[in-house]
Amino acid sequence: MTDKLDPNDPLGVKVPAEKPNITAWLRERFVAGMLIALPVVATFIILEFLINLIDSRVVPMLPPALRPETYLDYAVPGFGLIILVLFLTLLGAVATNILGNYFVNLTDRVLTRVPVVRSVYSVFKQIRDVFQSNTADQYKEIVMVQYPKEGSWAVGFVAGPAKAEVAHRMGPGFISVFVPTVPNPTSGFLLFVKEEDVVRLEMSIEEGAKLILSGGLVYPDFPRAAPAAVVSGK
Repeated sequence: MTDKLDPNDPLGVKVPAEKPNITAWLRERFVAGMLIALPVVATFIILEFLINLIDSRVVPMLPPALRPETYLDYAVPGFGLIILVLFLTLLGAVATNILGNYFVNLTDRVLTRVPVVRSVYSVFKQIRDVFQSNTADQYKEIVMVQYPKEGSWAVGFVAGPAKAEVAHRMGPGFISVFVPTVPNPTSGFLLFVKEEDVVRLEMSIEEGAKLILSGGLVYPDFPRAAPAAVVSGK
């Protein structure tokens, strides 16, 4: 074991090097292992909770002839989830035709007129309408804008150039940027800013969403790796 100089001693007196602490070493390795296992264990616990919750709600609604436990000695985990996925797929297929669209609109009109129900229903209807109205040409770019004050930057999604009365009142060169809030990205702020005042980012929409949802903890790699060259054989 080598000695080392004491930086606090002006004479440079040699002092013995500190012995490794086995307790600290074990504690550090335990914490490292716990941090590695935490996301895996948490994912399985959440999935197990959701599957059991769906099974407990969906399976009792089925007739006994359709329940797996009628023919087996045990319940099949996830069977209710499978039934729910099939039901929602069938519902979507029915709702997209003319007759189904009529009943969807009828349901909207009825539920939006019930005094207590409409307050809750309207919120989820707005979220549904947002997802239905999104096209492939929307939200294809991630930018940074100065918000809520100059010198403070926020990450947002470009919705497109300002149009209609907004463009008429503000003049040309403005774009609309949606800045979502954390941890609820369905709410946020719609900003109209000059196109030259934004900082464009190379990250994708998915990477930008991960950055926002993680509260700034998950960043995509940068600079991006150059695509591998394609070698053509002769």
